[in-house]
Amino acid sequence: MPSVIRVRGARVHNLKNVDVDVPLNAFVAVAGVSGSGKSSLALGTLYAEGSRRYLESLATYTRRRISQAAKASVDEVAHVPAALALRQRPGVPDVRSTFGTATELLNHLRLLFSRVGSYVCPNGHRVPPSRNVALEVPLTCPQCADSFYGLGAEEMAFNSGGACPVCEGTGVQRVVNRASLVPDESLTIDEGAVSPWGSLMWKLMKDVAREMGVRTNVPFRDLSDAEKAIVYEGPAEKRHIIVATKTGGAELDFTYFNAVATVENALSKAKDEKALARVEKYLITRTCPACDGTRLGERVRSTLIEGIDLGEASRLTLTELREWVQRVPGLVPDEVAPMARVIVEEMTEPMDRLVQLGLSYLSLDRASSTLSNGERQRVQLARAVRNRTTGVLYVLDEPTIGLHPSNVDGVLAIIRELVADGNSAVVVDHDTRVLAAADHLIEIGPGAGADGGRVIFQGPIVEASHAPASRIGPYMAGLRRVERAAGESDRGADIDGRGALYLETNQIHTVRPLSVDIPLGSLTAVTGVSGSGKTTLVLESLVPALRARLAGEPLPAHVRDVDAAGISRVNLIDATPIGVNVRSTVATYSGVLDELRRAFARTEEAQAAGLKPGAFSYNTGLLRCPTCDGTGQITLDVQFLPDVDIECTDCRGSRYGAQALRIRRDGLSLPDIMAMSVDEARAAVRGLKKAGALLETLVGLGLGYLTLGEATPALSGGEAQRLKLASEMGRHQEGTLFVFDEPTIGLHPDDVQVLLNVLQHLIERGATVLVIEHDLDLIRCADWVIDMGPGGGIEGGRIVAQGTPSDIVDSEASVTGRYLR
Repeated sequence: MPSVIRVRGARVHNLKNVDVDVPLNAFVAVAGVSGSGKSSLALGTLYAEGSRRYLESLATYTRRRISQAAKASVDEVAHVPAALALRQRPGVPDVRSTFGTATELLNHLRLLFSRVGSYVCPNGHRVPPSRNVALEVPLTCPQCADSFYGLGAEEMAFNSGGACPVCEGTGVQRVVNRASLVPDESLTIDEGAVSPWGSLMWKLMKDVAREMGVRTNVPFRDLSDAEKAIVYEGPAEKRHIIVATKTGGAELDFTYFNAVATVENALSKAKDEKALARVEKYLITRTCPACDGTRLGERVRSTLIEGIDLGEASRLTLTELREWVQRVPGLVPDEVAPMARVIVEEMTEPMDRLVQLGLSYLSLDRASSTLSNGERQRVQLARAVRNRTTGVLYVLDEPTIGLHPSNVDGVLAIIRELVADGNSAVVVDHDTRVLAAADHLIEIGPGAGADGGRVIFQGPIVEASHAPASRIGPYMAGLRRVERAAGESDRGADIDGRGALYLETNQIHTVRPLSVDIPLGSLTAVTGVSGSGKTTLVLESLVPALRARLAGEPLPAHVRDVDAAGISRVNLIDATPIGVNVRSTVATYSGVLDELRRAFARTEEAQAAGLKPGAFSYNTGLLRCPTCDGTGQITLDVQFLPDVDIECTDCRGSRYGAQALRIRRDGLSLPDIMAMSVDEARAAVRGLKKAGALLETLVGLGLGYLTLGEATPALSGGEAQRLKLASEMGRHQEGTLFVFDEPTIGLHPDDVQVLLNVLQHLIERGATVLVIEHDLDLIRCADWVIDMGPGGGIEGGRIVAQGTPSDIVDSEASVTGRYLR
């Protein structure tokens, strides 16, 4: 039996003919700085070949319906098992997906209520649990003797027969927000006071309203209550109006649509995103009043187990649910207790896995779209273990994303269990605790982009700490750590003299009423275990409250007060992808391409051909490749095989046509420069002051390895955050609050040092920086720490400690403090 996956001549992305042996039936860690080629080896080579070869064994009809990875650019990959990948950014689920459906725990819970729940007969009498439901025979009411069938598990699903008829199983309703209909009451109706009558193409309604008895030439606030009632909810009556035309006037009969009906009519007819966007600003989403957000129909909600219905059980946290279902077999009649025990046993193991992975605070009714990338990835990991596979290669891309250090042990235990079942695990990660737990380490480097793509270390973990070529080894051995810049003043010592933001809130979700001060002109880290309330505090409370206060709008309902003194701008920098397709690139987003287009339009060849800067745009310009329309790739339909995206054979991925290659500046064409890394392009833009400054900024952000023509949707979350900062560097930032959501995602400790330097630069320019963070190195370097907890869900939601990092270390109540020691 082979003991290793033999890889020879791997050239995916920046890999330079890499030869490496990856041990089978082992926990193998892959490390390296951002952009070094880790993912190119793990996902682009090992997973791509493992999954492709397995799928090729299936029938073409089946393969047609499965998304397949392209064949890797590699000479040989021998002995690779069938592969599964748990990616850093799992796909965003649809509105009907919940934590319960994603984990399939809701299937078990529905089955439990179906089989051992007490039903209500057609005459309203409560019928005790019975085996008849499982036997598919009618239940008989002991009071009225009426017979009826119980509900099957599928009939309790909100995605099918069990859905609430009002919200159709979504749990929410979109209704008209009356406050948005007349945003400025100082205007008259003739001046456009009723916003939807103007923006939704119902301008004649003001004439109809006049015929209904509404004064349209006085400020809206001066209208009588009766007139306002006609505007908002007047009846749909026909009125005769005269419409001014170029030749005089035309007499028309029009049916009146009040402001609310105008929006509802537009919503019912919206067939595309553009039409929906026009209506969206007049709508608010509220909990469905019929089902109270449970998504379930009345008959499903009436089925109880000891007074609790399926909707209420779905709202319990995983910890609470586990405790409750363990009690169910003892709460139901003896005839159905054996069924209850079997169902509960089936639920217990997957629940334990999810708790082990740090997801105990989640409830089954939590919408999947609200879960973080890290939470969704851990759900995938739990499902992988539950399947009890053998002989599979699992490729995990940073499974500890979004995890507090206290939750890392649970992930490591799951990975070891996968290996113990006879599988192989290849884990891309930067967390030194994860790397230290592996059996074998492969380190790619030494640098990023063109400076990476080589194996600089491979071998047992114990040898990595002192390997001279290793960049992660010194961090694992404790010989090196992320530090604040030498000579930088300790702002934590002067925290009281800097002033502070103040926020006071009522309870929201599991976060209890709290008040907090955030020092100005400082780096503040908000920490805590997963589900402790960090996101709710910062992204659902502080940011919207500050934006509302700065805009002169009402504060969010749960925010009691916010003092924004000293803040004039809020800039949220999150990890959402930049752009939605391949047309958005590093060069376009950073503004470098705009400068290059102007420079090339000034060349003699361009001027002789009459080419303006717009001609050099690969999106709309004359010089874009006519074959691929400026995308650099073409899609081939190969019938019963999946569609294949290949590099355009005419422009070879450059996006430009042949004429663009003939227009040169200092011997280089624009396609030549677009193919360069940011580092390489610096020399090519000599004499272009602004372009040079933009490139230097990208280098300073640690993005020098990115190619200018690289599509932005393909960037990692950490790369996307730093690229978004490019336009902010070098500017005066007085009064600006920068908010970052886990900016160290995907960063090697060397890259964390670069990020820290960038954050310090913003502060030196006058900014206040707030980060939601788990990375201990960055937390140690913060000026102030706000630690949430002590646990997740209902066990969290409080500020357990706040102060300098040393204060957090001294706090007995802080879980984070234990790991900072």
